[in-house]
Amino acid sequence: MNWFFLALIALLCWSGSDLFSKMGSRPDDRYSHWKMVMAVGLVMGLHAGYELLSGAPFTLYHIWLYLPASILYIAAMVFGYVGLRYIELSVSSPICNSSGAVASLLCFLVLGDTMDGLQFFAVVLVSAAVFLLGVLEKRQNDALLAAAGQTPSARYTRSFWAITLPLLYCFLDGLGTFADSWLLENVIDEAPANIAYELTFFMLGLGAFVYVVLVKKQPLTPRREGPKLAAAVCETAGQFAYIFAIGANAIVAAPMISSYCLFSVLWSRLFLKEKLSWKHYAVIGIAGVGIVILGQE
Repeated sequence: MNWFFLALIALLCWSGSDLFSKMGSRPDDRYSHWKMVMAVGLVMGLHAGYELLSGAPFTLYHIWLYLPASILYIAAMVFGYVGLRYIELSVSSPICNSSGAVASLLCFLVLGDTMDGLQFFAVVLVSAAVFLLGVLEKRQNDALLAAAGQTPSARYTRSFWAITLPLLYCFLDGLGTFADSWLLENVIDEAPANIAYELTFFMLGLGAFVYVVLVKKQPLTPRREGPKLAAAVCETAGQFAYIFAIGANAIVAAPMISSYCLFSVLWSRLFLKEKLSWKHYAVIGIAGVGIVILGQE
């Protein structure tokens, strides 16, 4: 399977993960994000176990080899979660998902990866669509607040952390993708790298379980946590496709996959009945044109 179809699978799976994560998020549960880590860690651990039992080449040393990328990805996720306390999701998500452009730039400047003119145009279309989504979501959010006689909290709009945390996510995730590209080309193959990441996340999930369930005595109920497990399955499937896509063509695959936030918006409108304007459809269409062009290359 070529890099484009793998990137498309990752894009669709991660947008599905966003949808189920949103469905599983409970405003009244302050530990909801840690429970999400537990769910993802569980599913990734199970998948890693299946791969090992199937005879996939792997040693514990692979965890050490892939640790730089694992640490960058996990740190990015932590900053992304914390950042949502200080900035609206409509602003945070597009900033975070600009990490694909950061990774593409690093691959071009440091690794010497190249793309032809049509691929560059397609990448620009996809990246522009991600940015425009942020503008549209921010304006819509402000309009809703104004209609309700409210104003955005100063904590969100003027806090130093409001911009710093999403930018840290963007930089760390982009750096993680760049590290992925270099490691997969020079140090480790895709299959053991994916198992190493999944086992690292599994250990993080165990830590979250100890903290949430054993220390904080928080209950776990299937009805409330079910969507988190569905999100974890999508996250794991997306990660599996992602690492092979990055290994094959990081400079183009990274910005394409980062456009999954656009599809997350579309799914939320279709399945959660949130309103989608013609401008949103236009932005999604722009990204779609870019993705179709990449698929022809």
